[in-house]
Amino acid sequence: MEKKMYITEDEREKCKRVADAYEEIYDDEEQNIVVLDAGRYGYIKLQYYNPPYGFNDMLIFTDSKELFEDLWEDWLNTQLFELAKGTELIELDYEDIFVRLPEHKQKELMSKKDYFAKKAGMTDVFLES
Repeated sequence: MEKKMYITEDEREKCKRVADAYEEIYDDEEQNIVVLDAGRYGYIKLQYYNPPYGFNDMLIFTDSKELFEDLWEDWLNTQLFELAKGTELIELDYEDIFVRLPEHKQKELMSKKDYFAKKAGMTDVFLES
C-alpha cells in the first residue's frame, strides 16, 4: 500500500526555505516557536512551550505561502509588542500599535518582510500582501 502524501515535494522544499529564513525567531526564548519538517505531512509549527507539558499550540502547513505569512505575523507582532512595552501603546492591538508608529519605523518593519521573502526565495509573497 502506497503512503499518502499531504504535501508536494516542491512545497516541502519551499517550506524548508521559509523555515530556514525565519530561523532567528526560534532563538528568541519568549517566542517559544519551533518549525519542524514532518515529512509527508508537511511542516509543523509548535509554539508556547509550557514545561513539563510541552507545546500548547500546533499548526500544520502544506503551503509555503501560508507558513511564510504565519511566521511573518509572529515576527511582526513580537516587534510591535517590544516597541509598545512600557508605554501606553501596550493597551492597543497590534494593528493600532503599528499605525501609531512613526512612518520611518513602519517602513523599517515592513522592509523586514521583504528581507525574509528574499531569504526564502519567495519575493512573490511580498508583492501580494
